[in-house]
This record gives sequence, C-alpha cells and structure tokens, in this order.
Amino acid sequence: MKWNIKKFLIAMAIRAVRTFAQTFVAFIGVGAAFDEVNWVKALSVSGVSFLLSCLTSLATGLPEVEDTEIPKEELED
Repeated sequence: MKWNIKKFLIAMAIRAVRTFAQTFVAFIGVGAAFDEVNWVKALSVSGVSFLLSCLTSLATGLPEVEDTEIPKEELED
C-alpha cells in the first residue's frame, strides 16, 4: 500500500484543529464570564489535545484517507 502524504497531512490537520476547538470550547464552559476564563490554561490544554490528536492519527491512521494500491510496475522493480 502507498500513502498519499499530502492528503494524509491535510486530513490530520483538519482533525487536530477540530479536536483543538472542541477542547477549547469545553474548557471555557457554558456559564463562564469572559474575564473569569483562564485563557492560558485553556490554550495549553487545547494545544496538548491538538498534539495528541496528531500522534493518534500517525499511530492509527485516518479512515478519511484511503490506501491506494501500488501499481504492478512498481512491484516488479
């Protein structure tokens, strides 16, 4: 099997940004006032979730990125 690296990196980045946003929103909370939010901690926790999402994608792969078969000519070389 052959990976399409560009497609994989784009899909991984989209997934990681979504994870970052979901974590950020969850950290802020629904009833928190703007000045009560610890913004540094919210960004820090969200950044860690971004990194973990990228590492998980590298370890397990992404269902959005289909594997492509190697052409028969490349196998014969």
